[in-house]
Amino acid sequence: MRCPETETFPVPHEWYQSGGLIIGGIASQFYYSIIEDLFKENPSQNLFDDNPHMVTKFYQHILALAFAVKVINENPNLLPNVTLGFHIYDSYYDARITYRNTLDLLFKMHRFAPNYKCDSQKNLIAIIGGLNSDTSFHMADTLRLYKIPQLAYGSFPQEESDIDHFLSFYRMVPNEAHQYMAIINLLQHFGWTWVGLFVTDDDGGENFLQALEQLLYQHGFCSAFTQRMEKIAHFDMLGEIFEMIDKYYEGVTNDKANAFIVYGDSLTLTWLRSVIFLRDPGNKESASFRKVWIMTTQIDFVLLSFQKSWDLELFQGAISFTIHSNELLEFHEFLQSIKPYWNPGDGFLKDFWEQAFDCPFPDLVMQDMETYMNDCFRCPKAQYPNKNKTACIQKTMTFLSYEEPLGISLASFALSFFLFTALVLGTFIMYKDTPIVKANNRDLTYSLIVSLLLCFLSSLLFLGEPCKVSCLLRQPTFGIIFSMAVSCVLAKTVTVVLAFMATKPGSSMRKWVGKRLAYSVVIPCSLIQSTICTVWLMTSPPFPELDIHSSAEEIIVQCNEGSVTMFYCVLGYMGLLAIASFVAAFAARKLPDSFNEAKFITFSMLLFCSVWLSFFPAYLSTRGKHMVAVEIFSILSSSAGLLGCIFAPKCYIIILRPELNNREQLIQKRY
Repeated sequence: MRCPETETFPVPHEWYQSGGLIIGGIASQFYYSIIEDLFKENPSQNLFDDNPHMVTKFYQHILALAFAVKVINENPNLLPNVTLGFHIYDSYYDARITYRNTLDLLFKMHRFAPNYKCDSQKNLIAIIGGLNSDTSFHMADTLRLYKIPQLAYGSFPQEESDIDHFLSFYRMVPNEAHQYMAIINLLQHFGWTWVGLFVTDDDGGENFLQALEQLLYQHGFCSAFTQRMEKIAHFDMLGEIFEMIDKYYEGVTNDKANAFIVYGDSLTLTWLRSVIFLRDPGNKESASFRKVWIMTTQIDFVLLSFQKSWDLELFQGAISFTIHSNELLEFHEFLQSIKPYWNPGDGFLKDFWEQAFDCPFPDLVMQDMETYMNDCFRCPKAQYPNKNKTACIQKTMTFLSYEEPLGISLASFALSFFLFTALVLGTFIMYKDTPIVKANNRDLTYSLIVSLLLCFLSSLLFLGEPCKVSCLLRQPTFGIIFSMAVSCVLAKTVTVVLAFMATKPGSSMRKWVGKRLAYSVVIPCSLIQSTICTVWLMTSPPFPELDIHSSAEEIIVQCNEGSVTMFYCVLGYMGLLAIASFVAAFAARKLPDSFNEAKFITFSMLLFCSVWLSFFPAYLSTRGKHMVAVEIFSILSSSAGLLGCIFAPKCYIIILRPELNNREQLIQKRY
């Protein structure tokens, strides 16, 4: 059975106020334990402890641990019948505190008894070491005796990697030595031959110097200076502060150095920025010696709360190495869901919130949360808050359906135009032997009418809930059918021109008037559009998706076109055919009436081009089902324009003026 939900205890802010590293322990129960007053045991207090501040950047490491425990506990398949928890301790960058906290994790619950586990509920499984390598090394001295696994995610110098022989020590990041050649390659790439070195004055810094200075010498680089820095400042060093500032300024003002290489931990950079600020608060001098700062992996750019207002121009353009990692989208959502009162047991959040956002909390509220505060949280993505912001309401799924008035209207128009087109086709078949039907290639006329029939039907693919098949078919189908229709119009226009030229005595154009001309125009033009659509479907096909951001109260079910470029290529090619038809028809509009459809084609292409030119701004300025409605309207209106302008005059003569449908009337100059 899984353990029941347990009580949580508030954590005192002293745990994290010094900016120390995390020492984590994983236990069988989710709770925090309170450590003793470390300041009484630690005579070498941090310079910044006079006014306690938490390093807000490090709080994310705590949340990452809490998130990992939360995910594991909520998934019964990961660790069945086990509930994880954790303790958090602060090392204060002090070896004695690190050793004591390690023993506390192993043995202490309510009283300290080394080598005795006095609490049966506390079952220590593993320990997560600190960001600093020294912290993990100090812990390993004790943990290896008891075979307690330690997971270390800090960076380690090559010379100290002999700790790997400890059976209980597991490193989660590559050896630090991999960065050294990366630094050399970076210097070679930019031609920075003179570098200045800032390193912490400890064993890790000395190991770094020995390894890097040898590599610099081997590859022809020169060290302009080497400046050893204190890891943190203490009260007993106040008399040496100004001497240290002068030493640092000798380095940062060195004219030889092209770049500065900094080795240390996260607070090393904080301390370095502090002493430079004490020398030049207005940042007037330091802004003038612009250098490139190169930092190793273990350095995280952090600032204490009182440093937030300081000018950071000194470090603009800094380069920092990082360890490859995967981005967890769930973790970002977890961070965004955190609010000041999300968990009474989180003793860090109050300090973090106040220092990061300058937002103090009342103590009373914190004591009782041809009671005095509502529990506020962000609604999930699929929901939105009501007007009073007291509850979350499920968003409705929206798309252009057949049931709503707009969908019914568009579907009715599409079917009506389809029936009208079918009647036109039946009329032309019935009167196929009359002169007006035979004129300008009867087969081409049939092809155009069938294409218009399919155009009206293709608009129905845009109605209803988008699915994989409809999204895949609707745009390519529309593009191919419309290109075929416009190709037929282009062929009819060319037929008018060639037919006029063929009437001249001795003209060689007579053999082109007929089916050969129609096939040579319609088939290649349609095949080009088909090829474009095939490439589109093979490389980046359309697919259905849910848009939860465009509307606050609705989830828009829509088709993602896959490749916007291919979509506009389809429309662009169709427009190119329409423009070609318009230009040819306009040029042939004054030819003798006995052969001339050019006037009607000119009007139809003018209407066609106007519709689709208006389509682009209307399409781009709408969202959701209104965007689909704009495209359906453009399909119906442009198809109806072709049907009306090209075939209405002919149907008028066939049905209402049959006396004009004879050869004698057609060869006259006008009807």
